[in-house]
Amino acid sequence: MRTLPTWPVAAGSLVLGFAVAQATGVRPLGGVLLALGAGWCALRWREEAGTGTAVALVALYLAGFVASHLIADALGTWGAVATVAAGVGLAAWALGDRPGATPRATMSA
Repeated sequence: MRTLPTWPVAAGSLVLGFAVAQATGVRPLGGVLLALGAGWCALRWREEAGTGTAVALVALYLAGFVASHLIADALGTWGAVATVAAGVGLAAWALGDRPGATPRATMSA
């Protein structure tokens, strides 16, 4: 049985983190959701695709978070969040979830 792919969690946690921060007015609460999503994904990426890919994808996740703030004036807040969430989700799929994208970790006896 295949496990849950990481791309919806990576993209969704960016959207959900922003939505919670905006709805509650408590930015750290949104940050907790971002950290949980990124942390879960990082563990999966390391396990499935290796440490290098995990580090690169977490860096992209963080860069997307920063970029959403930088492009919000041009795209609007929701437009910025949607854009970076789509980019992060696509990268997570391409580098971590797509079959054959990375060698999967195997156990040898």
